[in-house]
Amino acid sequence: MKVVEHERVIKYLDSRGLNDQYRKVKQLISGGLFRSVKLKKRKPTSANIWYFRINRQYRAFCTKKDDVLIVFEIDDHQ
Repeated sequence: MKVVEHERVIKYLDSRGLNDQYRKVKQLISGGLFRSVKLKKRKPTSANIWYFRINRQYRAFCTKKDDVLIVFEIDDHQ
């Protein structure tokens, strides 16, 4: 599965110093290791919003189209 980000997500990752952690998670998703990043569908499931864990503090929210995850927001989970 391919992972693509919006421009504002890249800026957010840069400002928080999360680039290396995000890249590692992105490689895990590309390799099909969804359980290790806890990729889950957010409720209500009809909204088609997925999320995965970057580290203990940050989550990435995305939508899924075909075989592509489009990350549109990073959230401070604390």
